[in-house]
Parts: sequence; C-alpha cells; structure tokens
Amino acid sequence: MNAAIDNKTFYGRDFLTLLDYTPNEIDTLLKSALTIKQNKAEYEDALKGKSLGMIFENASTRTRVSFEVGMTQLGGHALFLSPRDMQIGRGEPVKDTANVLSRYVDAIMIRTNSHELVEELAEHASVPVINALTDGYHPCQAMADLLTIYEYKNELKGLKLAYVGDGNNVAHSLLAAGAKVGMDVSIATPKGYEVNQEIFEKAKEAAEKTGATLVQTNDPKEAVKDADVIYTDVWASMGYEQEQEERLKQFSEYQVNSELASLAKDDFIFLHCLPAHRGEEVAADIIDGKQSAVYDQAENRLHAQKAILLALISNS
Repeated sequence: MNAAIDNKTFYGRDFLTLLDYTPNEIDTLLKSALTIKQNKAEYEDALKGKSLGMIFENASTRTRVSFEVGMTQLGGHALFLSPRDMQIGRGEPVKDTANVLSRYVDAIMIRTNSHELVEELAEHASVPVINALTDGYHPCQAMADLLTIYEYKNELKGLKLAYVGDGNNVAHSLLAAGAKVGMDVSIATPKGYEVNQEIFEKAKEAAEKTGATLVQTNDPKEAVKDADVIYTDVWASMGYEQEQEERLKQFSEYQVNSELASLAKDDFIFLHCLPAHRGEEVAADIIDGKQSAVYDQAENRLHAQKAILLALISNS
C-alpha cells in the first residue's frame, strides 16, 4: 500500500459499489484510512465547513454513529435525515430530493433497501452519493473488512476468505472486494440462498484481472478449508425477519463453530459485520474467542469511511 490520495481521481465521485473502483483506487483508499487512523489530529479540519446529508430508511448503529462521528472528527457536519421527516417519505420524486439536497450539502449518504433507488439518487445529485447499505451491496462495510484483514495479515492478495451464510449484500460486496484486491473468496450458502448470479459474474470478470478465485458452493466445509478469514452474517437480514423461523431450519448446518473453524488455517481470524446472534450463525466461543476481530472490524468502519469522505468531498 504505497499510493497517495489524488483528489483529481476521487473528488466528486459516487461510492455505490467497489466494482466501480480500480484495484489501485481501493488500495489508495485503504492506505488513506490507515494514515487517518494513525494520525487523527492531523485531519481535524480536513472537511471544515463541509456537510453530509445522511438518509436512513433502515435502523442503524454502526453506520449512523461512524459516519456522524467521522464527519465531526474531520471538522465537518452530518445531518440525520429520516424519511418520516422528509418529503421523500411522502412521495416526493427522488429526482427532486437529489437536486435540492445537492444545493445544501456536500455529499449524500443513504441506507435503504433498493439499490436502484440509490442509483437514481446518484444520477440526479450533483454531489457524491455514498451507498451505506442496499439489498445489493454494502461497500463501506467491505472497505472496513479489507482494512481489518490487512491490519491482521499485512497483505490481501493471495489470502482466502470464506463466507458462510446468506448470499446477501455483505456477501456481494465481499466478492467485489476480493475480486479487486486479488483475495480468494469462497461463499457457502444453503440451496436457494445463493448470491445474485449477475453480481457474481461481474465480480468474476474483475477477478480475472487480479488472479482472485471466486467460488460459490453449498458446502461450508469446502468453503472454510484452509481459509485465512472466516466471515458470517445474520441469517435473516433486515427485511427478511418474517422468514426467521424458516431460515433457522435451512441454515442449521451453516453455523460457524469450532468444528467448522478447525478446517481453516490455525491463524485464521473471524469477522462478522454485526449485529450478531450468538448460537445461530456463530457460536459464542468463536465470536468471543481470541481469533475474533469483530470489534476492530466495527471500529474500522469509522476510519474507512473517513477516507472515503475525505477522498470524495475534499478538493484540496
């Protein structure tokens, strides 16, 4: 990681999925995140006078706090915007919301279900739009994941990450992240819960340029074998809570526990984007064990997002 931030490369761009960024650009953002993390005081006025509009259609702990605190630590200001308090919640066209907010704020962060809505917002906004989670992708989480893995392993290319669970937005962004940095990613899901095939093919196309191997399987043991990183997520993501009981049955063989983890490398690390359900997708002795990095991973949302904000908003 030896690239420096070139604001001509990043300034004014959207951050919707890692598939939109080159391997070198991702490497640069990760280096920036490490630098910001290690030299917090030097960036206290980096975004002085800048404002971030944060639209939340879904509940949030890490995303809201990390973005809001991140803007504050960079000298800027963040505004929490709930659809219940905005005209978009009463049917105002996305085009109008995008154009109006662009006159007020320097960037828009949005957490919603529809990835198409975020793309529409980005199409009409004249300021950067940051995807803070959709049904399709969770790129800010993936950046924090890459940062955490690098801190523990001192490399990314050539490592193997095994994801066990639902083929959801987190799985999609891990595929994109691995493909871009040359990290092998194996996804194990129950039948019927695989990742989106179109996204998988896009990631495979990117992986051809970096040498990463991407695998989709229904066998968690195959996925975890010789893994450097084991990753899981809740079995019923937001919007799928009504399927909880059915998913408990379908995913019962996909818990990350000591038996499954024994197939990974001895020095594997465990990641989970949180919130976690101990006793469901992960056993307590794994997530609370010495090889768990989940709290470092959660902290790194702050640093990764500060790097993204600085790159997209700062014009100096």
